Amino acid sequence: MYAAERRALLAARLSEHGRVSVVDAADELGVSGETIRRDLDVLQRHGLARRVHGGAVARTVAQAAELAVTDRATQHAPEKEAIAQAALALLPDTDGWVAFDAGTSTAALVDALPADAAFDAVTHGIDVAGRLARHEGVSLLVVGGRVRPTTAAAVGADTVAAYGRMRPDVAFIGANGIGLERGLTTPDVEEAAVKRALVAAARRVVVLADSSKIDTEYAMSFASIDELDVVVTDKGVTREQVSRLERAGLEVVVA
Repeated sequence: MYAAERRALLAARLSEHGRVSVVDAADELGVSGETIRRDLDVLQRHGLARRVHGGAVARTVAQAAELAVTDRATQHAPEKEAIAQAALALLPDTDGWVAFDAGTSTAALVDALPADAAFDAVTHGIDVAGRLARHEGVSLLVVGGRVRPTTAAAVGADTVAAYGRMRPDVAFIGANGIGLERGLTTPDVEEAAVKRALVAAARRVVVLADSSKIDTEYAMSFASIDELDVVVTDKGVTREQVSRLERAGLEVVVA
């Protein structure tokens, strides 16, 4: 296969899947990892890719506009359901205090809770709060603020300050992107501030992220890798991605 053909194939994969792993592409195409890296560098110079550790993401992924929560709810739904089932094992005992980030991944976890779930909960997600309120055994605290319609999340100085006064046993966090260099990222500065406060408050931080978010990054970083404890993802994650996250000190659960 000529270099031009190989790069065209990589560009097509980026367009279709949003990302390319050096290890996987090298195995599939029967070339060295260094060859794939050079190909991805060429695609980056032509504006077709953005290089990240271990591969590249499509420019449209790295710079994408933020989708509304109603649109994101239908994306990767089977993966989010599998992640939610695996994350149930990470809930504390009934006397624990659990924080839920806003977002579709945490909403999927709440939907997976057993009917007799019983614990103290806190969230700034309006949709997540509504789902938690259906459980009679859950003692729910809702953190207020100005609600962003795009994500149905409360944001603002009051929201950040409220989390600064709390110490939940575990926080389940969602993110638009996760990578070794910039940690967890999201497009909006106010949303990032609230997420940052929640991560700082929790004794244990569990990230719920489908595999499309790994090695993807957005404008605002809100948590470094060393602030996290567990990442729960789906079977679309590559061996190389799991290995890198584990070497960084994270427990990786593949659902």
